Amino acid sequence: MTSADTAFASGRQQGPDVRRRNVGEALKGDFDASVATTPRSKKAPKHQSTFDDWENVLAPLILTVFSLFIRLYRIGLSNIVTWDEAHFGKFGSHYLKREFYFDVHPPLGKMLVGLSGYLAGYNGSFEFKSGETYPEEVNYTFMRVFNALFGVVCVPLAYYTARELNFRKPTVWLVALMVLFENSYATISRFILLDSMLLCFTFTTTLCWARFHRLRAQSFSVEWYVWLFLTGISIGCVCSVKLVGLFCTALVGLYTAEDLWNKFGDLKMPKVTLAHHLFARVVCLIVVPILVYMFSFYLHFLILENSGPGDAQMSSLFQANLRGTEVGRDSPLELALGSRVTLKNMGYGGGLLHSHVQTYPEGSNQQQITCYHHKDANNDWFIYPNRYEPEYNPDGDLKFVGDGDVIRLIHAQTGRNLHSHAISAPVTKADYEVSCYGNTTIGDDKDHWAVEVVSDAASRDRSRVRTLTTAFRLRHPSLGCYLRAGNVNLPQWGFKQIETTCVKENKPRDVYTHWNVESHVNEKLPPGDPGSYKSPFIKDFIHLNVAMMTSNNALVPDPDKQDDLASKFWQWPLLHVGLRMCSWDDNVVKYFLLGNPLVYWGSTASLAGFGLIVLWYLIRWQRGYVDLSPKEIDHIHYSGVYPVIGWVLHYFPFVIMARVTYVHHYYPALYFAILSAGFCVDWLTRRLSKELQWGIYTVLYAAVVALFTVFRAIVFGMEGSNQQWAYLNWFSTWRIAN
Repeated sequence: MTSADTAFASGRQQGPDVRRRNVGEALKGDFDASVATTPRSKKAPKHQSTFDDWENVLAPLILTVFSLFIRLYRIGLSNIVTWDEAHFGKFGSHYLKREFYFDVHPPLGKMLVGLSGYLAGYNGSFEFKSGETYPEEVNYTFMRVFNALFGVVCVPLAYYTARELNFRKPTVWLVALMVLFENSYATISRFILLDSMLLCFTFTTTLCWARFHRLRAQSFSVEWYVWLFLTGISIGCVCSVKLVGLFCTALVGLYTAEDLWNKFGDLKMPKVTLAHHLFARVVCLIVVPILVYMFSFYLHFLILENSGPGDAQMSSLFQANLRGTEVGRDSPLELALGSRVTLKNMGYGGGLLHSHVQTYPEGSNQQQITCYHHKDANNDWFIYPNRYEPEYNPDGDLKFVGDGDVIRLIHAQTGRNLHSHAISAPVTKADYEVSCYGNTTIGDDKDHWAVEVVSDAASRDRSRVRTLTTAFRLRHPSLGCYLRAGNVNLPQWGFKQIETTCVKENKPRDVYTHWNVESHVNEKLPPGDPGSYKSPFIKDFIHLNVAMMTSNNALVPDPDKQDDLASKFWQWPLLHVGLRMCSWDDNVVKYFLLGNPLVYWGSTASLAGFGLIVLWYLIRWQRGYVDLSPKEIDHIHYSGVYPVIGWVLHYFPFVIMARVTYVHHYYPALYFAILSAGFCVDWLTRRLSKELQWGIYTVLYAAVVALFTVFRAIVFGMEGSNQQWAYLNWFSTWRIAN
């Protein structure tokens, strides 16, 4: 082995000084592969020098113009409600009518949809039924354009992000072109959906993080603080559109943890400075995003002041303060025997105590008891005295219900008693089953429930249970268990409703064992105004978020129902499937969600390619070769490793998710795969001659543009028979023409 080969048998023999990564040296300047590997060229012509000086302004402007054309061309061609416009257009309508609704996604994106409708002069009256033709009074083209602008700005954002990751100019243009001419990005940006907003804020978060990293040597400068603060704002926005924004948050969180860990290991750094770094990140990357996220819900509650279809997901007290609500309206304040009531579980996302004629398929085979958010007569119960008291006389004196009283609950529709016994619950086997059994005359002491008042928002007097304001528990005197409705859903035989059990553990703070009276009818009692007490914002905020997550987890594939649009996680990086966004009839303008083959396959291959690059240098390093400078290692770490981590964080959660998935769930992960592709091309071509580099990049540019052009019809709309697009059906699984 010659001296030129750095004669060491193993990297281990080089000692810690050679093997240790010199982080401090790496921070002194940014890695520039073109400077390090390309010999100084002759003086550039004046016009070229001028373009180079203005390239960072002119290039994104040109890219933005092309992005505007691709995202907006023929955007109003289809005049029917397309794909999930049926959902998000309807949610936008609720904001215009100020009606409270419920959805599994946070409110920011849907508020922006509502804003687009407001700016378009839409009054919220259209129902947005799937496949229905838009009426003349709905300027759907403007609403789509508003939404598409978020997709438009993704292109310059990708350009500037690639610059901040220190890619060379040809690579920066390649990354921007891959985003610009990615068919799936262009298609999904052209409709009234949340995905373009989600992508936009994912791009802004990545850009802000990358810019903040470049400023790490200028800690506590004004610009450093601005980009740290903007990173926090972007995190808050991306999480406020969809909860998958948490994956982008995790990427910034991992970087922050590593950065602080390195600073913690720098013994030369004063403790005050270290504390300053920690404080700045806590405020900007934790407090600010939380405040942005909470503020979106504050606006959500502020705007939606009228009763609407999502009321039942919220607490009874919250519902009682909505305009036009029936909850608490003219309800008597105090509960008495003979009252007809509905009982609301006070756990986050809790429903109404419910029963129906269907029975359990196992266990007792008695009538099912569940919790259900839909309001109907099967939620109504009569309050009866226990069986040991004198016979109840409905025409006699009123007897109010209070703390410690033992009562029976009779289901109004079937006349059966709320009952429990020492039989395991159908799903939560550690709990007892709760059922409906017997009637007003047939039964036993297992029909009894003791009232235990927990708190009252209106009074400290526990001698009477009050509508809406009293939180109480129902204890089974015979078994000693408590009526509970957690976030466990029954199988299909229970209509996926919430399992209601009798839990053996006595946990007074378990809110899923807390109940309140939501509606109350008793002709002998005067009407009251139980809605005069406000529900605290923090409680409503937590309640709605738990309900969102619970409902999102419940979106599991139904084995009894075939979903032709759903797809599996392994199909996405391989571009194995697409998605039909509308009917495939000849008289309908058809759109198909499918990516640019080069962008998809190239970005997926780059993930494996990056792993091989890292493995190559690790093997070389272990053998004793010093191939990389500290700046080059730093470049691989932050511009190569972190995009791959971003892809992993956005992709692998869908591998383990039980919920139904679709191709558009991959789009945020695709962006990080594109950045990874940019790094690999940039790294592998850095030592080639300038002529060969430009040859490679020119081929890549042309291929990306050409493939977009080939598949442009799926973006701009396919008119007529789908058979004329059969040449696009490269694989039978794409289903463009079959």
